[in-house]
Amino acid sequence: MLRAQYIMIGGFLGAGKTTAILAIAKRLAARGLRVGLISNDQSVGLVDTAMFGANELPTEEISGGCFCCRFDSLVQAAERLTDQAAPEVFLAEPVGSCTDLQATVGFPLRRLYGEQYSVAPLSALVDPIRAQYLLGLREGKQFSAKVSYIYGKQLEEAELIVINKCDLLEESELDQLESALRSNYPKAEVLRISARHGDGIEQWMERIEQEQPAPGSVMDVDYQLYAEGEALLGWVNLSGRLTAEEFDGNRFLQTALETVVQRLQELDIEVAHLKATLAPSEGIDLAVGNVVRGGAAVELSHELSDPLDGGDLLINLRAEGDPDVLRNIAEEGVQQAARQFGAEVAMGHVEAFRPAPPEPTHRVTSVS
Repeated sequence: MLRAQYIMIGGFLGAGKTTAILAIAKRLAARGLRVGLISNDQSVGLVDTAMFGANELPTEEISGGCFCCRFDSLVQAAERLTDQAAPEVFLAEPVGSCTDLQATVGFPLRRLYGEQYSVAPLSALVDPIRAQYLLGLREGKQFSAKVSYIYGKQLEEAELIVINKCDLLEESELDQLESALRSNYPKAEVLRISARHGDGIEQWMERIEQEQPAPGSVMDVDYQLYAEGEALLGWVNLSGRLTAEEFDGNRFLQTALETVVQRLQELDIEVAHLKATLAPSEGIDLAVGNVVRGGAAVELSHELSDPLDGGDLLINLRAEGDPDVLRNIAEEGVQQAARQFGAEVAMGHVEAFRPAPPEPTHRVTSVS
């Protein structure tokens, strides 16, 4: 039996994992390979899943915890995709605040399901400006030490550290960042890409596709500190149905997110990732908006081609702040934009919480 390749692409919130996975999936599909995607979150209502679906790619969503804590669900999702589409390649996107993936996902897959899956080297994507902040290469607002601990551990365990969004920095800045990453995380190979523009994707894929032995050992993780860091992050997932005579969905999404960002800045709350989609009631068109760090502008990575008379809105907000405060900010941003555009909003699923302490299903320290 031929083994399917299992590719896990990690990295902190806002690093551009979803865009990168879509870029790889499209290239694999263009080669004639069957691809299955697995998204992951602490709850339901994922923007990432909506984006995968809009690209008509077979997708399973693992909710209620990260891959490490929902390992059996992860395997079952792969089995469902196998029944539906028989993927030759699985692309999996873990929660952006998750670490210790080698010990809790990669090694267990190799040990328990090695006959079914060929596990690729673990990639960790980084947003270059966020990385500059955390490595002391640029002044700006940083996460607290406990949240930064998770970020650092993601890079420590990575076999490939992938600097994404390279178009945001000058060449000299990229050289400095790459040098700092190599110095701080010498076990990893450092690559440069722009998932949005396609730069460096083929070279990255070549490295991912080179099957190689698993790392000899896993890193030490202070699970108490890890849990305390995750608990500082507030999670908000919000969905709603918009109705109006006709309105510009792209401008609506931009306005709603800008309102949320402005309020977060007023309260000195550091955003980890704010992302949203707006889809028409019929069809598969989609507007997608992102904010990946405090002070960053709202970016519409995908825009609707036509005005709307109604649509479905999803907002995922991750920030270092109180979940109830974050929920109020997100709801107020939507309502304010709706008033401006003459739309009615019927809120659907709204959930605000802090992640529970990680409790891995397995923690395997070697595959020998």
